[in-house]
Order: sequence, then structure tokens, then C-alpha cells
Amino acid sequence: MSEYTEMPDDMEVQEVIIERVLQNTGSLLEICLVKHGRQYEAAIFVEGKYKPGPPLPRPLESPSGSFSHWMGVRPKVGLSQEEADQIFYEVNGLNALHRIQMKDDWGHLLDTV
Repeated sequence: MSEYTEMPDDMEVQEVIIERVLQNTGSLLEICLVKHGRQYEAAIFVEGKYKPGPPLPRPLESPSGSFSHWMGVRPKVGLSQEEADQIFYEVNGLNALHRIQMKDDWGHLLDTV
């Protein structure tokens, strides 16, 4: 596993779920299974640097080509249905195994303003 930086203090990388090279920049993208606080989530790292975003893939409003889901903010990374399914399987499986009710409130702070 790579060396990971700039992630929240209460986040610990467990394992890499998906690894690929970004077409636009040639940078290494890793989507990792992390323990964040009490729950397990997926997190994006580009060249080992944490990138904020939702803890699980989000469906694209207008799927394009092989991409049906996205994660991250900058960069926003497109994911295939198979990649999204793999992430859901890993994250939801560990949360279920440890009897953790996952809380996903990413992006909801804007709804209350």
C-alpha cells in the first residue's frame, strides 16, 4: 500500500479496493476502504493524497460511456457499475459484519442553509 496523506485524523486506511491510472493526468488513483470514526467508508486518494467526497459512490445524473457513478469532488472520478458494486460490497459488508449503521450525510449540510 502507498503512503497516504492529508486525511482526517480519525481516518485509517484498511485496504485498496480499486487502483488505476487517471487518463487525463497519468496520476495514480486509489479508492480505499477506510475506517472513519466508527464506520467503514470508501475514500479517494490521488498520488497518496486524500481527496474529500462522499463515502460511497453516487449515481451520475447522465451516465456517459461506461461511467454510471462518481466519487470525489476535485477531481470528480467516474466509476463503472462494476466498480461501484465492488465498493458497495466492500463497505457495506464490513459495516454489516461489525453491526455498524453507516451514516452518510455528505453534501447534506448545503440542504440546511
